[in-house]
Amino acid sequence: MRTLKFLLIKEFKQIFRNKALLPMIFALPIIQLLIIPLAADYEIKNINIAVVDHDHSGYAADLIAKITASGYFRLLDYSDSFESAYRQMEADEADLILEIPQDFEKELVITGQQKVFIAVNAINGVKGSLGSNYLNNIISDFNQGITAELMQASSAGPMKKIEITSLNWYNPYLNYQVFMVPGILVLLVTMVGAYMCSLNIVKEKEVGTIEQINVTPIRKHHYILGKLIPFWIIGMFLFTVGFFVIARLVYGIIPLGNLFVLYGFLALYLIAMLGFGLLISTYSQTQQQAMSVVFFFMMIFVLMSGLFTSIDSMPDWAQLVAYCNPATYFIEVMRMVVLKGSQLSDIRLHFAVVTGFALLFNSWAIINYRKTS
Repeated sequence: MRTLKFLLIKEFKQIFRNKALLPMIFALPIIQLLIIPLAADYEIKNINIAVVDHDHSGYAADLIAKITASGYFRLLDYSDSFESAYRQMEADEADLILEIPQDFEKELVITGQQKVFIAVNAINGVKGSLGSNYLNNIISDFNQGITAELMQASSAGPMKKIEITSLNWYNPYLNYQVFMVPGILVLLVTMVGAYMCSLNIVKEKEVGTIEQINVTPIRKHHYILGKLIPFWIIGMFLFTVGFFVIARLVYGIIPLGNLFVLYGFLALYLIAMLGFGLLISTYSQTQQQAMSVVFFFMMIFVLMSGLFTSIDSMPDWAQLVAYCNPATYFIEVMRMVVLKGSQLSDIRLHFAVVTGFALLFNSWAIINYRKTS
């Protein structure tokens, strides 16, 4: 323990003397947590729509007013020329074109049916698909209102209809930031653990101080623990700041579950990711090599963790990769504990898997670290 104590004192002095490392550890994750949730939002608004109206009737005006009042669309152009609207789509100014045919209102009143044409700029697939879905829902709702109005006018009594009431559990206001912030916080903790820990030990190789340590009687596991514990403490501190200061005060996220369960999983997850960073550092000879390898794995951690897209919608091989990703389990645990109030019994499998990752990475790092080259 006395040896480990001196190693920890050395590591903390080395970390806080590094003026370039301190902003990367403390400032960058906090700034990213403030900015990324505002940008990582799949609820698209201000979709530019060009309306081609050949009818100029009251129903057509009501439909256009309903579309613009939804808050999702911005009326870019209103004319009776489809060619003009199409040129705006070619110039990437219009995202959608809605063409209302001639005798739109007349056919609706007489025959009870009519068609409209929607053209979608699908270069941005997400924006195009969501925009067309929004527009289809608005037109469908408008159509139901017109149908109810016509049927009620032709019948003696009030029209019978079914009303649907929905209740949103765990995220009642469908706030996308409530869904994203816990996952983004996981990735920031992952970056601190993997990046900073791997760069720290590789820097000692570059400056030559590791050679002085190698000739001492320090055991390998003492050296690994001396590298792991400081960044474990820093990771716990950053998570606390991000969770209780930014997530709570800025985004209004209040956890429903047990904080001791959450912090217990965090402590185990940090051991796994710090072991991963240490493992990479034992194979790397320069900081550039370490950064390149960590960046490769971080891209997989981000894209294959279920943060932005559902794992269930991925191909079978991608789901296999996702469940070999430690970040997948912590993101699920964060959302389960913070949003659903899940307890320890609900995340037993996650604990078991991350324990396996922690044992694998740290054992591998200890075995691979050689005191002689």
